[in-house]
Amino acid sequence: MNPNWWQNPARTPDAAAGERARARQQQLTKPRGSLGRLEQLAIDLAALQGRERPGVEAPWIAIFAGDHGVAAEGVSPYPQAVTGQMLRNFAAGGAAIAVLARQLGAELELIDLGCAVPLDPPIAGLRQLHLGPGTANFVEAPAMTEAQLHGALEAGRDSVTRALAAGAQLYIGGEMGIANTTAASALACALLDCPLAALVGPGTGLDAAGVARKATVIERAVALHGGHAGEPLELLRRLGGFEIAALAGAYLACAQQGLAALVDGFICSVAALLAVRLNPSCRDWLLFAHRGAEPGHRHVLEALAAEPLLELGLRLGEGSGAALAVPLLQLACRLHGEMATFAEAAVADAGR
Repeated sequence: MNPNWWQNPARTPDAAAGERARARQQQLTKPRGSLGRLEQLAIDLAALQGRERPGVEAPWIAIFAGDHGVAAEGVSPYPQAVTGQMLRNFAAGGAAIAVLARQLGAELELIDLGCAVPLDPPIAGLRQLHLGPGTANFVEAPAMTEAQLHGALEAGRDSVTRALAAGAQLYIGGEMGIANTTAASALACALLDCPLAALVGPGTGLDAAGVARKATVIERAVALHGGHAGEPLELLRRLGGFEIAALAGAYLACAQQGLAALVDGFICSVAALLAVRLNPSCRDWLLFAHRGAEPGHRHVLEALAAEPLLELGLRLGEGSGAALAVPLLQLACRLHGEMATFAEAAVADAGR
């Protein structure tokens, strides 16, 4: 396997299928453009799936979990044991993303890339890669070794391969890891020409003093590693996390293997930004679910020229915002595929 597989070009969307879908939209029994963005969603999915009438009835949700050494700096109100506890909750069906996956009939894959606290007893159904007991504290050293970085990227790629083998029509990545909004904010600060104050937020519930402490920690980290601006892979190694790298790898693999990806919130969007910086050809395969409450999310979406589907003040993570947006995609496809044309319904077309 090429160690730089992530550089391979993305598949080219099927422009002819997209044009056939556009032509169909113009013949459906409605004023042209009256369904707004739902029409373009159906056209975009047609091009990505290579068929005039697309569908997303088989979504795949993968949750990547990993802890962060920077938690030692007091940037989260939760202990790192919560990562494993939430994995157990996911597996038991009690977490938000588990409820949403059941409602959607989606496969829910759980992957432990490196929890800080051992998972005892083991969790049934959990894929345990365990690249390490969390990352290193990036205010002192790079977060990951080269081997850990590539292992995490490959974990994302391998998840996409499993999704395609199962017949998935849409890929959703989610994340779980104490202190991962700190890592995502540090990466956003290093990647964007944007003041740190505009990117750092409360994450899972920090008060004003906690947000200030978090900003100071990120300033230290960016000062230590910021000499690598313009090197997205190295920034990911130094400031990222196992789950952020896996998400980036998954988005790159989706584009290379021809599977549309629906991107969740702030952390997933930072991973998407990294994927696009690593390989710009992957951008066409990324759809964006929502604009979340974390202040940095808006800036990351702007850098990606992304127009998300929802804005509900979400900040849960887990892939939950993307799961909430799936019914919109499904309905866009149903409307596109099942509405009658003017000719079929014997309705006069005003040409509007």
